[in-house]
Amino acid sequence: MEFKFGGSAENQKTVLGHPAGLFVLFFTEMWERFSYYGMRALLVLFLVSTIIDGGWEWSRADALVLYGWYTGLVYITPIIGGFIADKFMGYRRAVVLGAFVMTLGHASMALEGITPMFFYAGLSFLIIGNGFFKPNISSMVGQLYKSQGKEKDAGYTIFYMGINAGAFLGILLCGYIGENIGWHFGFGLAGIFMFLGMLQFFFTQSIFGRIGLSPKQTEDFDDVIEDSVEKLEDNVEDVIEEAENSKVVRDRLFVIGIFSLFVIFFWWAFEQAGGSMTIFAADYTDRSLVGSAALTFKIINAIITVVPMVVITWVLAMLFKQTFAKYSLANILLALSFVIIWGIVIWMLVREFQSDATEVPASWFSVLNSLFIILFAPLFSKIWESKFNPSGPVKFAIGLLLVGLGFAALAYGSAGIPDGAKTASVSLIYLVVAYFLHTMGELCVSPVGLSYVSKLAPIKLVSMMFGIWFTANFFANLLGGFTGSYMDPIMEEHGLTTFFLIFTIIPIGAAVIMFLLNPMLKRKMHGIE
Repeated sequence: MEFKFGGSAENQKTVLGHPAGLFVLFFTEMWERFSYYGMRALLVLFLVSTIIDGGWEWSRADALVLYGWYTGLVYITPIIGGFIADKFMGYRRAVVLGAFVMTLGHASMALEGITPMFFYAGLSFLIIGNGFFKPNISSMVGQLYKSQGKEKDAGYTIFYMGINAGAFLGILLCGYIGENIGWHFGFGLAGIFMFLGMLQFFFTQSIFGRIGLSPKQTEDFDDVIEDSVEKLEDNVEDVIEEAENSKVVRDRLFVIGIFSLFVIFFWWAFEQAGGSMTIFAADYTDRSLVGSAALTFKIINAIITVVPMVVITWVLAMLFKQTFAKYSLANILLALSFVIIWGIVIWMLVREFQSDATEVPASWFSVLNSLFIILFAPLFSKIWESKFNPSGPVKFAIGLLLVGLGFAALAYGSAGIPDGAKTASVSLIYLVVAYFLHTMGELCVSPVGLSYVSKLAPIKLVSMMFGIWFTANFFANLLGGFTGSYMDPIMEEHGLTTFFLIFTIIPIGAAVIMFLLNPMLKRKMHGIE
């Protein structure tokens, strides 16, 4: 019997038209992103906070440089983790190992009050663990689909929704607890869910059949001939390329290289969200609300918290329906994590409504990115499956254009701030607009990029190509951190508007070049859409 999707017979059961295994990966990745973005939301705020407030009272420049190194290194280690998984461990073992090491990282950071060494050790564990986790779970998503077309693009977009569901919850809950209860509680909370996500994946992994096994495990199967046939059917295009037309392979790898180059410009600007944009939210945005405005914010905050939780819980229920009979323990662990999350969400909302506080937390604005992803990812998924689906290079160009326009909104909103000012009260609407435009751009670049790497790379190099893809993010984040560290000098001499215009002009210029490269890149993709 021929299966529609890769993996086991159990994986042929569908949720929202996609294999059930996609949603196992969805929730595993969700908890990993919870841990990463929860910590990311707190890092700069913790470092620049005063000693009295439990922070380290670093300068903005030093905090942004460390932020750049951390967010950069979590994207360079995947090339090593991808290589090790491809050659020795297999994707599954690498994912489990990475999740476990990241759990240790959060536990270590929760002890930062004892000695700074725990803080730095925790960052190191998170960087190393991410290297094993990140490229390999993305590779498994690609192998769930036998086709290389629109269905895979849609699958990656749904997977990306899971990424941002975790980011949304991590920023919201870790940010709130870190700012209001204690930094170490915020750092430690993420580790709990990383551990539960690891267990859920471990006890459900047989749903993937042979996907993600190590090379030795694959060879140990008795039915080697059947395995070879299945691989040929799943990856016929890659086999033909390698056997008959190496030029096609080279051309497609060239396209991955161009995408990886241009994605640097996107993430360089986009990742200011956890750096200079967080500082802008904390020090230059009017976050104080009074009267009806305060109540309105609390109501809106409750809605944007509960609605995504309901949506994610609904997806969880559909996965339970398809997989509970065979994977009951994994589903129970996943349910436990949601019970805990719902408990924390309800506690937070009740506490907020009972509080007289009328200031929007600085970390709250980062939630908008994930919220918009959750709301609009299904729409983009449908667009990519429709006749209005543009080419990959055009999607990249649109994404670069939108991230530039988002910074144009911040540049305009900052026009009235005097040069060198340390505080201001700009309307929060400019941050909301910027996050909306950035998110729309992200949906045109990030999930699409993951899908194109999976489709363009030969099967034997998929994980390695994902590692190279994430290496581009390393350079982007590192450069973004260093560029952000010049926020104060640029602002003192030329104003905050000039600082944000740097992140406006460069991405828009890159967008124009990508539009011009579109015909050539489409030819070099040789039929991949």
